[in-house]
Amino acid sequence: MHIPDGFLSPPVWAALDIVALPAVGYMARKAQRDFDETRIPLLGVMGAFVFAAQIVNFPVGIGTSGHLVGAALLAITLGPASASLVMTAILIMQAFVFQDGGVLALGANVVNMALLGVLAGYLPFHIWGEGPKRKFAVFLGGFLSVLTSAVLALSELLASGVAMPRMVLGVSLGLFVVSAVLEGVITLAVFQSLEAINPRFIRQPLARRSRALAAVALAAVIMVVGGVLVASTHPDGIAKLAQSTGIASHATALVATPLADYEWKFWNSPWIRKASAGLFGLFLIYVSIYGFCLLIGRTLRGPAAEPIVSRVISDVD
Repeated sequence: MHIPDGFLSPPVWAALDIVALPAVGYMARKAQRDFDETRIPLLGVMGAFVFAAQIVNFPVGIGTSGHLVGAALLAITLGPASASLVMTAILIMQAFVFQDGGVLALGANVVNMALLGVLAGYLPFHIWGEGPKRKFAVFLGGFLSVLTSAVLALSELLASGVAMPRMVLGVSLGLFVVSAVLEGVITLAVFQSLEAINPRFIRQPLARRSRALAAVALAAVIMVVGGVLVASTHPDGIAKLAQSTGIASHATALVATPLADYEWKFWNSPWIRKASAGLFGLFLIYVSIYGFCLLIGRTLRGPAAEPIVSRVISDVD
């Protein structure tokens, strides 16, 4: 689902970079208004879990693989504003540390997955999440999040002048629909598992969420250590489309890191390469999200907090 550099034309990636920056800033302000320091571990652990899940690809047919994107799962468990920030942090880390997704195309990936993908994933839960259609809302959120991101990516490639024969476009859409269905199924399964451990997981205070958070953290570690052994090696939907249209050779990497392709090149063993890179990624994601949340909290306790205190005092008077 990540678009690398070299696939989009300069006008397209530049326009999306310009759009993404203020949009993420807006989400940050919304998250700041609802900020609660007790939720910081939840954001960090869920971010690490989604990062781990994105490493483990599964086959979706015709020599193509997919993976959990996690936009809907984050939106449902964290709320759309916080989910957008967590997903943005994951995409930034993937682009600059693991060379997964372009640096110039970062705005496109943020718009597709962290902004509109998150909002599409949250909409069904916002409408039906508290009623009898709760399970359906979770599934539909996962489905819509991936389908929305995929359609946006295809549209951006078409706007960049990438020629897509009708058959190739149809097959790509079909594969993305399969990935979207699997995303919905996995999102619902993870959500139900969390609520089985901690009923009404979303609304529980931190002390009562500790068992679920520990389970999510353990699952993330297992995925990056063991999941890489069984992960599909087939290209994902965007990479497969690039091969079919002949633009795969256009992919460029503006940054070179020792952790490219989620492998720590220092080691000789392929498994240790992948497992060590994955574990380091979990650490980076958690620390970056935790640090950013602390920064938001410090901002609230600074000058910006004074008007809030004043309003509370005036309300009491």
